[in-house]
Amino acid sequence: METLEYFHWAEAFRTAAAIFWGVMPGPEGIFTGVREPVASSFTCVPPISTTSTFFRFDIVPIVYCSRAVCGAPSIKSFVPCADGIVEAHAWLPATAMPRTKQLYLPIRIAFLAASLQAQSPTEDLSHASLETLMNMQVTSVSKKAEKLSQTAAAVFVITQEDIRRSGLTSIPEILRMVPGLSVARVDSNKWAITARGFSGRFANKLLVLIDGRTVYSPLFSGVWWDTQDLILEDVERIEVIRGPGGTLWGANAVNGVINITTKRAEDTQGGLVTAGGGSEERAFGSTRYGGKLGAKSFYRISGKYFNRDASPGWNGRDGADSWSALRGGFRVDTTLSDRNSLTLQGDVYRGDDGATAITATLTPPFTRSFANRTTVTGGNLLSRWTHVYANGSDSALQIYYDRTGRDDASFQQGVNTFDVDWQHHIRLSHRQDLVWGLGYRVNADDTRSSLGFALSPDQRETQLFSAFVQDEITVIPDRLRVTLGVKLEHNAYTGFEPQPGVRLLWSPNDRNTVWAAVSHAVRTPSRVDSDGRITVGAFRGTGGVVNLVTILGNPGIQSEDLIAFELGYRVQPVHRIFLDFASFYNQFDGLRSQAKEAPFLESSPAPPHVVLPLRFVNGGNGGSFGGESAMTWDVTDRWQLTAGYTLLRIRLPANGGAEQESPEHQFQVRSGLKLTRNLELEADAYHVGQLYYQGVPAYTRVDAGLGWQVGESMELSCGL
Repeated sequence: METLEYFHWAEAFRTAAAIFWGVMPGPEGIFTGVREPVASSFTCVPPISTTSTFFRFDIVPIVYCSRAVCGAPSIKSFVPCADGIVEAHAWLPATAMPRTKQLYLPIRIAFLAASLQAQSPTEDLSHASLETLMNMQVTSVSKKAEKLSQTAAAVFVITQEDIRRSGLTSIPEILRMVPGLSVARVDSNKWAITARGFSGRFANKLLVLIDGRTVYSPLFSGVWWDTQDLILEDVERIEVIRGPGGTLWGANAVNGVINITTKRAEDTQGGLVTAGGGSEERAFGSTRYGGKLGAKSFYRISGKYFNRDASPGWNGRDGADSWSALRGGFRVDTTLSDRNSLTLQGDVYRGDDGATAITATLTPPFTRSFANRTTVTGGNLLSRWTHVYANGSDSALQIYYDRTGRDDASFQQGVNTFDVDWQHHIRLSHRQDLVWGLGYRVNADDTRSSLGFALSPDQRETQLFSAFVQDEITVIPDRLRVTLGVKLEHNAYTGFEPQPGVRLLWSPNDRNTVWAAVSHAVRTPSRVDSDGRITVGAFRGTGGVVNLVTILGNPGIQSEDLIAFELGYRVQPVHRIFLDFASFYNQFDGLRSQAKEAPFLESSPAPPHVVLPLRFVNGGNGGSFGGESAMTWDVTDRWQLTAGYTLLRIRLPANGGAEQESPEHQFQVRSGLKLTRNLELEADAYHVGQLYYQGVPAYTRVDAGLGWQVGESMELSCGL
């Protein structure tokens, strides 16, 4: 079994999302689907150590052949041979795909979107002064309200006006606005989103919350972005922290936190109807109605539907990744007394995701491709009680239940989550502000496995106990403060995990702020890390016996550790310009990798076969550094420009070039211009640097939209 040495699976696993579900990156475009073999004979090529390797959970090994080996970039499927790698299938060269079909430069053809509403107006931030934006209240950094300009963290806020003017129709696409966030669309219904590196569809170092409800999957510690959908008009703001947030939010808040907050029911009174369609987003629409329940209670009910076309395939025809979903929800906000308030909200959804799947088999030709449909279902119910004490302190108790399910040809899973969180904010003195809290969460999953992907045991229940405390000490009023905090967690995989942090903020005057932070964060193991079995390839070995290349979970795997150092600076040099800079250095220890183990024989499922195992281990170490900058410029009272630049460099010697999944350079510029009182123009440009090891070149995406306020209750918009 020496041929196993030719496979760089450690690198391959971290780049799996780049081609998940049959979407494969090349230097000139994106592939969807499978092409039949074009060569009848096999040829040996140099060992795979000189290429960049990809695989996904349910396919045979796929190799992107680098320029150094193949002369020209191409995508191939291989099985091992004694002298190197046998080429089993040849794929259409990536350069053959027309550039107009690239998924990473999507063109959203013009559509009409009508918005009919009769509700109380909300604050318009589209042309607010910089002082107003800087004084915006955020809660994600310290779990209490504080000014955006006075936060000791790299924070960016997307407002409702940003969302409305963009014309974008999904949460992942909206997140492109954030400097320092990497957003890559894999196909029609899949995204790879991360901050400060480690990109991929299964990125597992970013914590995402919706109204305080954690939406990551305990199966792989990442986010199913195809189920994170909202009526965008109901979103109040999206707060994004780049950098670790484990001191308050706990495990998996390693590289960042995304906190999506929706509006109170009181702010969504009356009716709202949106409808539209286009070349890719074939049809979409939503409806919402809000009213009163007595003198002190408000409610809203809502529904949303969309149907999106499949991505263009390599042959000019649509792929199999069309997507549709239906969602409904409600929210009730009640003022129980002068000091007590209660929120109750919930959602249910059902969606249908398409993809071209390729699975390994135990019989020739050892692979099968087919159009696969995934049914996603789920729902959640959340309640939050808030009490304000006479001395100005406050406490909050939040309880939620969440159910998610996914069902396709290769894997079925259902996850139930019950979570209780209590926190207390105490103003100890005019110089000391304390926040502390306790939490409990239980996850129970039920899975049904296949040859390609399995969890053992099929069912598992895990518990998480947590406590945190954070003390903000004002050394010099309005000038210097220090924040100390620690999160203590006990999980089912690694036991006790402390996550301390210290932050310092200095404001020499009203226009300048300097902050620094040192933090420790962890990513705890997931079900896949501990209990997974992933078959990534099959081939006929010595004596005609079938060989399976399989990655196995490790019940003894430990958490991935991060020590992060951050330094930031905010300045308003003149009245109309605001600049925000953040830099970081991250030191990682115990990153997940794979180690080769001795082959063994299996008799089930038939026919008998040899398993070539690789085991998850904590074998990776390394570091990353970089910086993010953002500028907001009120050119005139009617014209605002925002721009951002991101630099990221990662050094992970044990994992080769896999870190290049995250671009080294990103740049964006957004322009919002109010042409007349009722007509506004939005134009955005995003430039993303190349992914050299995957052969994906740098690209530029341009979005433009024109909005017309027909009257007080109707808006029409078109976009490109």
